[in-house]
Amino acid sequence: MRLLSRWQNSAGERVRIALHLKGISFAYVPVNSLAPGEYARLNPQGLLPALDIDGRIIAQSSAILDYLEETYPQPSLLPADPVVRAEARAFAALITSEMHSLSVQRVRRFLQSDMEVDDNKVANWVNHWLVLGLNALEETLQRRPVPWRFCFGTQPGWADLHLVPQLSAARRLGIDLSVYALLLATEERCTELEAFRLARPEAQVDFPRS
Repeated sequence: MRLLSRWQNSAGERVRIALHLKGISFAYVPVNSLAPGEYARLNPQGLLPALDIDGRIIAQSSAILDYLEETYPQPSLLPADPVVRAEARAFAALITSEMHSLSVQRVRRFLQSDMEVDDNKVANWVNHWLVLGLNALEETLQRRPVPWRFCFGTQPGWADLHLVPQLSAARRLGIDLSVYALLLATEERCTELEAFRLARPEAQVDFPRS
């Protein structure tokens, strides 16, 4: 099993966390180590990450996570209770569909180059969508019937592995996170765990060292 990704890629970090939480052995392959055009040949979508399983390519982090959960069911990344499980999925979906997808670099570049939007307005675009999502995530945790240590349980799982990379991305994009007490407390608990530390950008072989 090979994970093709890049050190600074939130979606790739999600998958790395999941692989480490489940204790699955994998080879991390930086896309910049591939021959020119090789990644596009392997993954027509061209987006990161991709999971290579004996030459079969799974694109999109959500599809990869579903595959891992179905083929390596223990330990599960999802809560046992069906309602809580759906809540965890919804929490993650807000991040992938409404936050990450609207603020990624290729969207920002398109706004700047093709739409000729100035830097301040692009920053406002990013701030609008990320703050809207972060507010909803914080309130979701406030409304939980149980104040779990992690998002939806006593152990980190589906929601947490989406949250931690998104908070890092929000920091890079200049978002003030100080008002999100529950999100930050959850992040702090996660980053104490080896699975999250091993998945961090700076732990990857292609992380710039100078």
